Amino acid sequence: MQQDENTPIDGHGTDENVRGAQASADGRPALYGRKVLSFVRRSARLDARLQRAWDAYSDTYLLKINAGEGSLDVRDGFVFDQACIRETWGNGNPLIVEIGSGQGENVVAVAAAHPETNFLALEVYDPGVAHTMLLAGKQGLQNLRIAQVNAPELFKAAADGSIAEVWTFFPDPWPKMRHHKRRIVQPELASDIHRTLAEGGVWRIATDIEDYALHVHEVMDGLKDFHNDGTLTVSLPVEHVGKGNADEAAALRHADFVESERFDGRVLTNFEKKGLAANRVIHDFTYRRV
Repeated sequence: MQQDENTPIDGHGTDENVRGAQASADGRPALYGRKVLSFVRRSARLDARLQRAWDAYSDTYLLKINAGEGSLDVRDGFVFDQACIRETWGNGNPLIVEIGSGQGENVVAVAAAHPETNFLALEVYDPGVAHTMLLAGKQGLQNLRIAQVNAPELFKAAADGSIAEVWTFFPDPWPKMRHHKRRIVQPELASDIHRTLAEGGVWRIATDIEDYALHVHEVMDGLKDFHNDGTLTVSLPVEHVGKGNADEAAALRHADFVESERFDGRVLTNFEKKGLAANRVIHDFTYRRV
């Protein structure tokens, strides 16, 4: 999920999952058993242009798989298998799923360039969904669909081997130490993605946050069922830093890690351009299912 104006990058918000846990009557934290989400759900009014796009294109592009109105969960009993994919896209072409498509700049451009491939954009924020539909609708794309659901819920509903690739480009960094558990790259999601990837399928990840790059290595490099296809050696600090402490990382002990060349299938979006202009290093990862 790209960090745009609709995306919190520091964990601020009114979502109760962000608040400090308070002891309940049975001694468990108040948030015990609740989902840890990688986003804060905030209402956002659509401007007239985006509302027109929603009205015009939602029947074409937006999958109706939610548990109910306003829910980001996938409805009970829904199975995202080859039969569902063939019915939705009208063919059996390989499917690429982008987690957090933001404004749709990347996924729409790539879908337009590759009509032989099916694409599914996962995005939770109304403006991002509407803007993606607007871009796709203007070009009459037939190989793109959008699901406004919590990404881990979609992968739990996906059948084994149903997806060719998964992309997660510039996810919310959640820089505060206590919020690192909300980062989208987690062992449980990695397990579900591995199960749903076709043989030899890959999970591509990119971030311009050094601390998040370390987090990706910690989650992914030790998994025996993924192979790190990278060929570049990069030096990263081996300890995490919290929000506002990034400058301290330079003095920490560093170690070498393996990462990938920039994925040439990723469009150079305005967001990535801003990161490069700010002299941030882009970290690319390619983890192949084995």
